[in-house]
Amino acid sequence: MDNNSRTVLVTGFGPFGEHTVNASWVAVQEMKKLGLGNNIDLHVYEVPVEYKKVELMVPKFLKQYQPRLVVHVGVSGMATTVTLEKCGRNHGYKGLDNSSFCPDSQCCIVGGPDCINSVIDMESVCKRVTASGLGVAVSVSKDAGRYLCDFTYYTSLYLSHGRSAFIHVPPLGKPYSGEELARALQAIIREMLELLDQAEEKIHCQQHIH
Repeated sequence: MDNNSRTVLVTGFGPFGEHTVNASWVAVQEMKKLGLGNNIDLHVYEVPVEYKKVELMVPKFLKQYQPRLVVHVGVSGMATTVTLEKCGRNHGYKGLDNSSFCPDSQCCIVGGPDCINSVIDMESVCKRVTASGLGVAVSVSKDAGRYLCDFTYYTSLYLSHGRSAFIHVPPLGKPYSGEELARALQAIIREMLELLDQAEEKIHCQQHIH
């Protein structure tokens, strides 16, 4: 395997609205301390809550690191569990960002498909992490909310051919600490990598049969 195949990129978001401290970035920084194991080259970045910055940063990250997996983490004031998002949506972006901007087209990629699913089976990840008795509730969602989280996810899915994931976390202390969220992220991302490995072994085997 080349070195890039063990590179994982994880992003959190900066402050916005009432989220003066964004739980997603706190959780990502805490997870960086825990790491994903010796053989994983982990890079973390804070992404500003601005459409134009996302449009610049996501392609740059993918080109620079060519990661095996990109995981974006965002906060949701409505979330009470750590939520795995299955898909990103292209249309319906009307919410203004931190610089009071929203795309004229109200979409991520003009002409792109309406919805893109992650190659990772989120139900499977959810079941496995829940069964591991982590003590943090995990759920699955099909709607990442049509704001910067969803916009980032769709853009990332489009450019990475589905090799991206999005995880929503609740605000800090509602009910989990940054450290608890970090442990959950670590467990979730490890399961995602495990599933990617299995999927690729399967493809590899099928190629040898034919």
